Amino acid sequence: MKYIIYFGVFLFLLNFKVHSLEDCKWKNEDGIPCVTITKTTNTSSFNSENINKKIFTKQDIINSGAKDTFDVLKLVSGLDYYQHGPKGQTGAIFMRGSESNHTLVLLNGVAINDQSATNGMHDFGQDFIQTIQQVEVYKGSNGVHFGPDAIGGAVNFITDVDYTDSYSINGFSPKNNSIDYNKTKITDNNWHLNFKGASNLSVTDSAKADGKEKDGSKNYQVNLNAKKWINDNLKSKSTFYYRDTKTDYDKSNVREESVTSDNKMYAFQTGLESIGTNSKKSAIFHYHNYDRKYQEQGKKDKYYSESLVTKGEGEFVLNENFSYGVGLEYKYDWGNYSTTTFTSQTRGHVSNLGLFANIGYLINENQILSIHGRNDDHKETGGNKTYKANFTQKLGQINFGVTRSTGLKNPSLYELYGSSSSHKGSRGIKAEKSETSELFTEINFTKNISLKSTAYRTRMKDRIKINSSWSGYENKILDTTQEGLESEITLKTNNQILSFLSHFAKSRTDTDGPNSRRPDLSYGLDYQSKLSFSEFGDFNLNLNYRYIGDHLDWTGSKNEFVKSVDLVNMSIGKNIYGNVFSINITNLLNERYEKPATYSQDGRQVLFGFRREY
Repeated sequence: MKYIIYFGVFLFLLNFKVHSLEDCKWKNEDGIPCVTITKTTNTSSFNSENINKKIFTKQDIINSGAKDTFDVLKLVSGLDYYQHGPKGQTGAIFMRGSESNHTLVLLNGVAINDQSATNGMHDFGQDFIQTIQQVEVYKGSNGVHFGPDAIGGAVNFITDVDYTDSYSINGFSPKNNSIDYNKTKITDNNWHLNFKGASNLSVTDSAKADGKEKDGSKNYQVNLNAKKWINDNLKSKSTFYYRDTKTDYDKSNVREESVTSDNKMYAFQTGLESIGTNSKKSAIFHYHNYDRKYQEQGKKDKYYSESLVTKGEGEFVLNENFSYGVGLEYKYDWGNYSTTTFTSQTRGHVSNLGLFANIGYLINENQILSIHGRNDDHKETGGNKTYKANFTQKLGQINFGVTRSTGLKNPSLYELYGSSSSHKGSRGIKAEKSETSELFTEINFTKNISLKSTAYRTRMKDRIKINSSWSGYENKILDTTQEGLESEITLKTNNQILSFLSHFAKSRTDTDGPNSRRPDLSYGLDYQSKLSFSEFGDFNLNLNYRYIGDHLDWTGSKNEFVKSVDLVNMSIGKNIYGNVFSINITNLLNERYEKPATYSQDGRQVLFGFRREY
């Protein structure tokens, strides 16, 4: 590990050059590629930059060689993950030590968690990345911004017009291959029309490290975008997103009986955005559904859910010191699914009306106070209020602040209405609640060296658990805590970026035992630069190192501690007359590891890529 850090420092000391894209402006009718930074919902204009977030642009994703969302999320400090095998297999994340269903997943700011899942958890293993324009990760309690379920954090997938026409081919290996295509057309009447398409093929073992049966996945994605500036102050945006992932996998971590799955999802959004001298307003209509089918030895399990969302919000600046925002969101979820494997079924619907508001007060040029509030009126759990208060102070080159917030997680459709031979849903259960405190600091030592650090503590109550007789669900009187310290030191020059990341965490149950699959220590290094050689020209280099500490996990018969692992990924790209040739090496050290336990992950892979921009 230390040699990897030494190597990163050595590279940083060299003098290379780095280019970046410009932020998008309100009107980008000339089609210049840019970085789209979405405004966080229910956020004062004075403190939007203080939200703890990590942005991966399209160029970041390309440079990293990422093909699925896990390839991107693995780079985020304070985020733990597991996947039942390599690409295409079921997977989830634990953000800041919270549960896997405490991360809210969004498409352009609208929640898309799978309501057909038992606990409402999003399956990140089904999401490939080529048709996604940007990934935004918001760490910490963000329910007041995005709505219920964002106790640990939120992940926002951005689909937008990509003005860089391109196609690419990656892999050239027996295990992993992919192809994608992007095309944009600006019509005579100023419609910006964009098409993105991609396919991925993976062949591997999904479970036992010594297994002989080959499993794999096939993924297809389509994203259509339409955008038009109706006038200088009004813009129309629409998007259609579709993905289909077909997978072969093992029944369990100890048996190689094959199971096949077909996981489809599509979503449609349309809306308007307006901008004035002292205001910003938006309205959106959204629909999505999930259609999942599993087959095993003649048995079929079917899961289907639909969600409808309408949302409107406005932000207003009264003067140079005071701003406020208001909005509402209505969400309707419906599910109808049954399983023959476990002889269970679920059929029901819920609705939720969220009303939210915020105020921001610029006390002086060095002090900001913001207060956010939200009320969610749920069909089954009733009214639930969340809030967030934030104060920031600037002292020279030091910024620090404190945040106090609450969050909630409503029960899933299965927990409310599901039934099987042994138990039934429990309509009387309450929402899970959380309380979070944060202390953050940002120090700019010089123009090129900075430190960001956040200490946090979250307490949970009213946890939804199976009751003692296993006949239904109840809110158990137990407190669980997640606390930790995230830090990132960044060194920049005109030519390169080097970042050191660390996460000290403690995620504990009510009996003070460690929560499964969440290590107490993780750290890493990220390095990116442009290498210049007189004989061969410029090369783009990306290097990522992650240490994942010892952690508790289920090994088939009992909970045991799983040993730590060092993971290194590297990508090198060369642009030759608009043709980008790349080499992506994943798991460079060829570590043999399982995450979760008994589910083996890929060893070293060398993938070649070709990308053409025109």
